[in-house]
Amino acid sequence: MGGPAEPDGLDRRRAVQVITTCGTGPGGRGSGYQVAGNVVLTAAHVVCGAATVRVRFLTEDGGTREVQGRPLWANSAVDIALIALADTAVDGSGTNSPAGAAAAPVRFARVAKPVECEALGFPRFRLRTGARPPDGGAAVSYRDSHHARGETTPLSNQREGSLEITLNSSPEHDPERGRSPWEGMSGAPVWSGGCVIGLITKHYRSDGLGTLAASPVDRWYRQVSPHELGELSSLIGLPTHPGGLEELPRRPPLPGVTDLREAAGLLATRVAGQWRREERRRRVHDPFPLPVRFRNADARLLDHWAKILGAAPGTDPAPLALAGSIDRIVEAYRSVPSGRLVVLGEAGAGKTILTLRFVLDRLAARTPDEPVPVIFSLASWDPTTVSLRDWMCDQLIRDHGLAGPAAHGGNLVGALVDTGWILPVMDGFDEIAEGLRRPALEELDRTTTPLLLTSRPKEYAEAVETRPLPKAAVIELDDLTLDDIALYLPLTSRPGADGGTRSTVWEPVLDGLRRQQRTPGAENLARVLVTPLMVAMARAVYSDAPGPDPARLLDTTEFAGPEALQRHLLAAFTPAAYEPAPTDGGSSRRRQDWGPERAQQWLGYLAAHLDQLGRAATGVPARDLAWWQLGSTMSRSTRMLVIGFLAALALGVTTAVGNVPVDLVATSFGLRFALVRGLVVGLLHALVNGLFFGLLYGFVSRGAAEPARVRVQVFGRTGRRRTEVLPRFRLGLGCGVLAALALLFVDRFVVESLGLADGLDGGLVGALVFVPGLGLGAGSVLGLLAWLEVPLDVRSGVSSSELLGQDRRNVLFHLLVWALVFGTGAGCANALTAGPVWGLLVGLAFGIEAAFAGGLAYGLAFTAWGQWVALGRIWLPLTGKLPWRLVAFLDDACERDVLRQVGAVYQFRHAQLQDHLARVHLAGGAGCGPTTGTTGDAAPNTAGPMPADIVTGLRGR
Repeated sequence: MGGPAEPDGLDRRRAVQVITTCGTGPGGRGSGYQVAGNVVLTAAHVVCGAATVRVRFLTEDGGTREVQGRPLWANSAVDIALIALADTAVDGSGTNSPAGAAAAPVRFARVAKPVECEALGFPRFRLRTGARPPDGGAAVSYRDSHHARGETTPLSNQREGSLEITLNSSPEHDPERGRSPWEGMSGAPVWSGGCVIGLITKHYRSDGLGTLAASPVDRWYRQVSPHELGELSSLIGLPTHPGGLEELPRRPPLPGVTDLREAAGLLATRVAGQWRREERRRRVHDPFPLPVRFRNADARLLDHWAKILGAAPGTDPAPLALAGSIDRIVEAYRSVPSGRLVVLGEAGAGKTILTLRFVLDRLAARTPDEPVPVIFSLASWDPTTVSLRDWMCDQLIRDHGLAGPAAHGGNLVGALVDTGWILPVMDGFDEIAEGLRRPALEELDRTTTPLLLTSRPKEYAEAVETRPLPKAAVIELDDLTLDDIALYLPLTSRPGADGGTRSTVWEPVLDGLRRQQRTPGAENLARVLVTPLMVAMARAVYSDAPGPDPARLLDTTEFAGPEALQRHLLAAFTPAAYEPAPTDGGSSRRRQDWGPERAQQWLGYLAAHLDQLGRAATGVPARDLAWWQLGSTMSRSTRMLVIGFLAALALGVTTAVGNVPVDLVATSFGLRFALVRGLVVGLLHALVNGLFFGLLYGFVSRGAAEPARVRVQVFGRTGRRRTEVLPRFRLGLGCGVLAALALLFVDRFVVESLGLADGLDGGLVGALVFVPGLGLGAGSVLGLLAWLEVPLDVRSGVSSSELLGQDRRNVLFHLLVWALVFGTGAGCANALTAGPVWGLLVGLAFGIEAAFAGGLAYGLAFTAWGQWVALGRIWLPLTGKLPWRLVAFLDDACERDVLRQVGAVYQFRHAQLQDHLARVHLAGGAGCGPTTGTTGDAAPNTAGPMPADIVTGLRGR
């Protein structure tokens, strides 16, 4: 056959009769269905206690074919079982054979509303006695097939949890009192829409002959252990989580919305691409991945193995052997039936690399019905203010753009999380503030969601001291060995004179580490090079950068102990990353834009910004560097001044310039009057606009504005956001009236008192029209924009630059709408009273002023892009704290492996590097020299002491 068969509905060739015998009594009969090449699905009570099992297929010519089987899997709680057929049963592909090994996969679904359904089985009332076969042989007795059709509803039998099947036709009476005519129908799958929705298990005589009961597929997830669900998934293709089930009846998707299965597939593609790029930037495979290994952790840190394994009550199973290497992490995770695994490791031990490998390997083997592993950085979670579910949704919206509606109603990201399409990979439990770790564990305790969690051992042990994380197995990362780095480091440097690895710059260092009696310097270095982070730092400083000799690492006069060595590697990493390479002369012009000293200064500011931002929110440094949050750690008064000044500039310049031609055309006061009046009116309007938007920003600002997860769409809207039109209109109306009153006061009292009245204000009528006109115009603009906004498509990009570009386009559209609404309104009104030429002139002036005074000022005060421009692109570069080409600098830092990009945000490659840069910056820059010769000893307070657990030394292997 040419490839795997596609899923299909009920196939009569795969319906079977199940015949059993018992050792101490009569056997029984039931029905079933061949769901895989050699597996038949039936009811558990059909094969319970069976000594032998025979499976009878119908053939194309009306005959039968019987094969031997054996019970393979059963669960009495949901009354389902699997029968394994003899291998010979699936050999051959003749017309008289069952579907065989090429059997199309079966799809499974759940029922949300009444649907039509069908089942094919062999009930007792289909018994035919004394019938002669087509070949004219002796009379025989047999049960014929019955195609039952009817309707099912999920609203009946809710306490029992079964599906009620109401049949279109049924036997008129019981042929034998005391026995049901439906005997033998048990085990027949119930089909609807080409999917299996349940398995017939019972007939209640009190319900009448036209009603059967079935075990619904979605109930299996509530009563079958995760380990057994994994077995069912591998045996018959049942989705591993209920979110993988189709929902019946199918509803046609609304325009512009996404099906959950499709959204999960798109998310998987996006996540895989993101972490493959990160793996390439980190040069994980150059020359080869460092061998991160793990072992079972201390038993005191984990739950009972009986709970982890889903063992039957009263049993005490043996622990799983989870030891292995990084390339076996997915295998280790899959071996844990609960789907909950905690990975412990010291700082820099390789937890992040392990999670990256887990995500990529899991995605490489993912089937369309499996959840998508997504890495979440726990440092930003405050479990006392937001639930785990809501926080995950926020992170998915921020990093992956899942802000749209789901195909069958509700929010897309919430539906993905609630239905199990997301496998959370939670990185950095230890980075949660100390006082929040216990509440975080309690929040995790409330759910049995499969997950992978990473943490440092000490912090995790303290959090689980009174109660372990339920059903979670725990592994711990091992240190690197001397053999590991002896193989790795020489291959990262230039070959020696003989072209081999024995004469590289690392050979003197490795010789010192190999000695039986190590020198104090070698012993210090051996205690440092036990983690992948420190090995990567040593490579960057002494292999990738030209010039420095790693033999200096053995010098105890320069590096007194392991802590000094660690500080040196952290301090020297950033200058080494920005050291101009010989090939940078003409082929990599972008890398000449920043020198090591300036780059370290800017990175230090960013690290200090994250430190201040995080400590103000949760008490620990933040790890996610978001472009829209830059400047948010500045004082509120400074931000108000910057926003107010730019808003003032926007209206002041356009008003001053716009008033000159109007006064020249419409009055006879001359050029000097027009220039003076334009300057005065511009300054006064600038003052009003700056005060208005500066104070309004200070009043409503509660931190940085989030990027809008919407775009403007003129055609094809779904109408889901129209509920926001009226509130936005009211907001614009109120603010517009207030602004109009302030401008009216300036024009009628201040300007006229200076003798600069031009007679064009329209008198009392003009004032009565201007105030409500400006309010209605502003309200119309905001209401119209709310009506035109639609959620971003899940297929759209979610990188930092893409979000920035989308927010910029939204602000530009704001300017256009402000110009059109005010320009058209003012122009038409004046054209009716003063002619089309005057109307055009006034319309242009009002449109331009409205675009800048309203649109641009609104964007500066209330949008992420506007605040980014005001603070991140103007003020911070102007004060020297950040470069003018900030996005290019951040992207270049990712290429240099100083930062990494995670969805819409950036992160430092490791928390230790971020904390070091922040301490150096906050200490005034001491010890952050521009060259790789920086030792870090010049600033002994810039790095905390090395954890005792890290200073363990290299072990030979």
